[in-house]
Amino acid sequence: MHSQKLGWLLLSPTIVILGLFGIFPFIYVLWVSFHSWNPFAANPGMIFNWAENYRRLVFDPQFLASLGITLTFVFFAVVSELVLGYILAQALLKDFPGKAVFRTIHTLPLIMAPIIVGSVWKLMTTPSIGIIPYLLRSWFGYDLNIGQSAVAAFTVTVIMDIWHWTPLVTLSLIAALVSLPSDPFEQAQIDGAGKSQIFWHITLPLIRPAMLATVFIRLMDALRTVDEVLMLTGGGPGSSTRYIGVHIFKEVFPKTNYGYGSAISVIVLYLTIVVCWLLYVGLIAPRVKRG
Repeated sequence: MHSQKLGWLLLSPTIVILGLFGIFPFIYVLWVSFHSWNPFAANPGMIFNWAENYRRLVFDPQFLASLGITLTFVFFAVVSELVLGYILAQALLKDFPGKAVFRTIHTLPLIMAPIIVGSVWKLMTTPSIGIIPYLLRSWFGYDLNIGQSAVAAFTVTVIMDIWHWTPLVTLSLIAALVSLPSDPFEQAQIDGAGKSQIFWHITLPLIRPAMLATVFIRLMDALRTVDEVLMLTGGGPGSSTRYIGVHIFKEVFPKTNYGYGSAISVIVLYLTIVVCWLLYVGLIAPRVKRG
């Protein structure tokens, strides 16, 4: 009994912080989402409108378009980061000249704030001064202009996200790979298994928990991408890079439509939970049942 009280006493600061900075803001956003509220309008009060904001979402083509390009962005970014992260993790487990320098340079993007990443890529992709348009024009005769080409803008945002977050995937997979037992690999080599057989039947199943945890983290992070894309393209040209986080930002700040922006935030949170749950059910739960 005494140990239970001591346990709750030690947990109480965490519970208070979680309540203040996690649960209370969510309840407040949920409450605002059922109101029409523009604090800078002639009538700045909150007007309860039941589920009007949610009904509007279903028929809002701009929201649906943002959701579609966000899911496309997440798919290309997360899959590319997973593949590249695994290849780099395997490479960094081997010795080669300049390994320490490469590892340091490779990890640098991870410590940069998203808004700085967006600024750096803005400078690198501006047609008049950027190094990337200059090299593409010199080598391939291609004029890169993310202010005019929707495809180019979307592609650059995906590459920027890969550049920023692949080091996180690499570090996670290195930690998983170095902790693998050597016995199954030695036995497989004795039995004459090839590299692809060892990868599909030993390496991949053993690192699957770490890989899925990394995918969950990147998935949730990519779904709420705002700062770097807003800095690089501002959501344009048109709405080609108006991802859902950018869409919420533009609804809440320039338009000061707090009620509708809150409703979008709640729906995006719900979708994130559903996607993660589907991944868990599809990839982890069957293995847990098999024991």
